[in-house]
Amino acid sequence: IAAAYDNLAGMNMIHRAVLHLLEPLTFEAFLAALSGPVAETLRVDSIRLVLESVQSRDDPAIRRLDEVLWVAGPGYVRDYQTGGRNLPDRVVTLRQVTPEPGGVHGEMAAHVRSEAMLRLDLGKGRLPGMLLLGAEDPHQFRPTQATDLLAFLAHGFERIMRRWLS
Repeated sequence: IAAAYDNLAGMNMIHRAVLHLLEPLTFEAFLAALSGPVAETLRVDSIRLVLESVQSRDDPAIRRLDEVLWVAGPGYVRDYQTGGRNLPDRVVTLRQVTPEPGGVHGEMAAHVRSEAMLRLDLGKGRLPGMLLLGAEDPHQFRPTQATDLLAFLAHGFERIMRRWLS
């Protein structure tokens, strides 16, 4: 009974997060929703949208979105998700991490102890992206956890992002 309740609670949490993502009318508001209501709903301490691009991170338009958006070079998402090893692509990867000041988690990087990496397919002809969720709790994201609800979140997020990118 407890497992069924936990699964239902998790499903409701993911559904609420997706609804928060559907509300914004501008891309800036969409990114603000990520770091605000979506992060709160998912109970994470860090949330970053990682987009691969040939465009420089020093671009002023990108710098003003720096709290949530992380722009990286081609190949970054795969390398980050696999640790540079030759592993198959996965939509969701969960792991515990050692805090890394100055890393992709931004100001929270020194505190993140576990993370969920949701690989994003942003459409034909586009480089991949990643929705990166970080938690101070080292047990919030573990490789042994089921990932079906996070995969749903990733697929919903992909569809929303494709609309913003078009």
